[in-house]
Amino acid sequence: QLQASGGGLVQAGDSLRLSCAASGRTFRRFATGWFRQAPGQEREFVAAIMWDSGSTYYTDSVKGRFTFSRDRAKNTVYLQMNNLKPEDTAVYYCAAAQGIITSSIGISSSYAYWGQGTLVTVSS
Repeated sequence: QLQASGGGLVQAGDSLRLSCAASGRTFRRFATGWFRQAPGQEREFVAAIMWDSGSTYYTDSVKGRFTFSRDRAKNTVYLQMNNLKPEDTAVYYCAAAQGIITSSIGISSSYAYWGQGTLVTVSS
């Protein structure tokens, strides 16, 4: 089970840190991703991290602003979001996939495990 937290209401330029903790299992050999869905839009890939290697992947719109990290001891991943923009407003979902290949890391159907969403609202 994945538990996401950290969303909130902030102003443009502010920062937030989202967390996603796994219970009942470890993230070892998993890829963990963040997706987001804005009202009336499809769910889109934001970022992912390969748990074992630490390799990270980002969609272009968040590169340089968002940083994905992991805490092995806490079995938790974090998405540090800086310089937030109104267009970042969405419900953010964490997800986990086992045995994913790099070319599929941005595809939501590649992820078998999903947490509940956490709402991020960025006001202008």
